[in-house]
Amino acid sequence: MHKEYRTVKEVVGPLMLVDQVTEVKYGELVEIEVGKEIRHGQVLEANGDKALVQLFEGSTGLNLFGSKVRFLGRSMQIGVSPDVLGRVFDGMGRPKDNGPEIIPDRRVDVNGSPINPYKRDYPSQFIQTGISAIDGLNTLVRGQKLPIFSASGLPHAQLAAQIARQAKVLGDDEKFAVVFGAMGITFEEAEYFIGDFRRTGAIERAVLFMNLANDPAIERISTPRMALSVAEYLAFDLDMHVLVILTDMTNYAEALREISAARREVPGRRGYPGYLYTDLATIYERAGRIKGKKGSITQIPILSMPEDDKTHPIPDLTGYITEGQIILSRELHRKGIYPPIDVLPSLSRLKDKGIGQGKTREDHADTMNQLFAAYARGKEAKDLAVILGEAALTELDKKFAKFADAFEDRYVRQGFEENRSIEETLRIGWELLTLIPRSELKRIREEYIEKYLPKAE
Repeated sequence: MHKEYRTVKEVVGPLMLVDQVTEVKYGELVEIEVGKEIRHGQVLEANGDKALVQLFEGSTGLNLFGSKVRFLGRSMQIGVSPDVLGRVFDGMGRPKDNGPEIIPDRRVDVNGSPINPYKRDYPSQFIQTGISAIDGLNTLVRGQKLPIFSASGLPHAQLAAQIARQAKVLGDDEKFAVVFGAMGITFEEAEYFIGDFRRTGAIERAVLFMNLANDPAIERISTPRMALSVAEYLAFDLDMHVLVILTDMTNYAEALREISAARREVPGRRGYPGYLYTDLATIYERAGRIKGKKGSITQIPILSMPEDDKTHPIPDLTGYITEGQIILSRELHRKGIYPPIDVLPSLSRLKDKGIGQGKTREDHADTMNQLFAAYARGKEAKDLAVILGEAALTELDKKFAKFADAFEDRYVRQGFEENRSIEETLRIGWELLTLIPRSELKRIREEYIEKYLPKAE
């Protein structure tokens, strides 16, 4: 039986201080009985005989003298079983789709257990997202963490839904699942994601966690951890390859700042807590592969950069912890190009490990380098033309400028429902390379040019 306390000292916002407690631990779950209502919370700090409790449902109507507090002796857990696939939960892991409660095979701690670095396996296999600007130029590798840096008003929600729907590992016998965690999104966005997953049948192999903007901040803190706990179960117990998409990490960090301010902690950069880096790392580092296990966890966190600022603490720290970034561009979005992926500043640090013979195709690395170089040169030529006028460009510069336009229009631009295979992406790349003189293809081996470059009609 859990001990009951009637020693609530004070309540400030979502925090409650309980006095004269014994053997209370950080992270422990709490039940608060207020009349006939039961509320829930979690221990944020245990100091001597005092415990600071974060309330999940808020403190409205709490009576200091009539409240009974019980400490449950365990941290937050989620019940897992193969039945989680195809289901929608809220940020605390409660079913949100009017379906039955999950009968768990077992319960797991949402904080997970760190992977022993010695046991980690190096990411090395290609994941096809069906999006050329990612597959062809910033390849996603199984076990990688590759964030998408977006900004308000850009279509990162559509891109997230498209990747979740299209992503697959090549190979017939591979079991694949998507875990989708949404934090602080609007009701419309939640309906959009759930509707898109159901319409396309992608829900069959997906688990969705939806935390809405009007849900408590503490729930935003638990959403990614719930999602990752389910992903770890699917990957390392059921041998599945799991893609975890988390959107929007900015809302998560804002919730962290809100709770930190309520605790009166000394703020760090831009008011975020000093431990933001450590906290984000506890989420991102739960991606990877483990030696001797078939499954893997690949992460795509999505964050909208406040004021389009790459140096803002959230994208800045995320960039340190993860292996690259996909950057969405307002300029491409204004031109009506979807997805507006800006390939030049985007980077996948592990792309070399997931491409080539036996993974994608032998010519992938060479064509990727050539397309990057040609697009960069074409962009420079276009910038020069803006300053000095078109007459200042050489004939060769004009060809590269024309290539840059065609590249954005045919390679980067694709439909929301368009799922390109890696072969199709490579074919489009080769077709575009016919726009520049063959003598300029200096980054591709002659044998590949002979084999793959389309011959002039």
